[in-house]
This record gives sequence, structure tokens and C-alpha cells, in this order.
Amino acid sequence: MAFVRGAAVALIASGLLLGGCSSLPFVGGQEKAPKADAQLGIGVNAYLWRATLDTLAFMPLTSADPWGGVVNYDWYVNPQAPNERFKATVFILDRRLRADALNVSVTKEVKDAAGAWTAAPVAAQTETDLENAILTRARQLNLANAAR
Repeated sequence: MAFVRGAAVALIASGLLLGGCSSLPFVGGQEKAPKADAQLGIGVNAYLWRATLDTLAFMPLTSADPWGGVVNYDWYVNPQAPNERFKATVFILDRRLRADALNVSVTKEVKDAAGAWTAAPVAAQTETDLENAILTRARQLNLANAAR
């Protein structure tokens, strides 16, 4: 009987000691503070993210993943050229505001004589121009934020 009582006291004492230890998960009632280098918010550069949404706002947005850095746009038909349409995907690859942290992919289709959409080549300059427009807008957002 003394052994059972001693084991119960030891169990209660160890529970009280562990209860005050906040470094163990789910024990102590407090969460650990995040590390100083922990990434909070979105997983990519916020200026590139916002600039992408601003620059391509004229296209219908299909999906946007701020942690993975992928923005997909649906088909856009320019009213001045109703026989061609474009679709874009933007990849933001880094948390830093750099030119190599951005990649734009554009797909183009044109209507044939029967009215069906067929794949067409996209000028390489189109993707480069979109990347440059996004980078320019991202720099503007960065400068506006620094002026605050």
C-alpha cells in the first residue's frame, strides 16, 4: 500500500513539474514564441504578389496561392482582337524583390476558320514585357512603402 501511495505522489509531482514547462507542446497552457527568422504572412515577396494582382487585374483570376507563389489567370479576349485569347500563369519564386524571382508563362489561342480555338505561338517578348511591368509596379510599391 505504501508503494502505491508513493507512486501516486510521484505521478502528481511530475505532472505539476511538467505543467509549468512551457517548452513542451500542449503542456503549460502557453504557446512557444515564434523564432525571429520565422516567416509570417505570405510565402513570397509581398510587393511582387501585389504587383502581379495589380498588373494583370484586367484578366479573370482563376486561382491564387500566396504561400506557393502561383497566380493563375483564365482566358482573356481583347475586344479589339476577338479572334485571339490569352491565359497567363505567374510564378513568384522568392521572398526577395529580384528580377529572377518572377516567371510569367503565357498561352495563346486563335480561332480558325471553323470557329474552334487552336494553340498559337506567343512572342517571347510578351512574357518579358509582362515580367517587366510586374517588376516596375513592385518597385513602385516598395518605394511608396519606404516613404511612409
